[in-house]
Amino acid sequence: MFSFIKKWLTPPSTDMNQLLTGGAVIVDVRTKAEYDSGHINGSKNIPLDSINNRLAEIKKYKKPVITVCRSGSRSAMAKAMLQRNGLQAYNGGSWTALKKIMNA
Repeated sequence: MFSFIKKWLTPPSTDMNQLLTGGAVIVDVRTKAEYDSGHINGSKNIPLDSINNRLAEIKKYKKPVITVCRSGSRSAMAKAMLQRNGLQAYNGGSWTALKKIMNA
């Protein structure tokens, strides 16, 4: 069971820089207060509990979506929600980890 949880929380071995170069949109699913305390420049703040209500907005991006949060668990849930609704979505995990990858 623990391997399932670890696999679910671990971001896939997707080349995030390649996705970003191709125009992917970063959606930060943390609360507004968390987002306001620090985030990736250019990311969109759509808290996890708002994802389903904002699907039409996200679909209008017409680009792959990389979800991020504090640890990777909420972003994994958001990725699954988006994929169930036909969107190309990837779990970027922690926003700080993705920011480091972008700045490397």
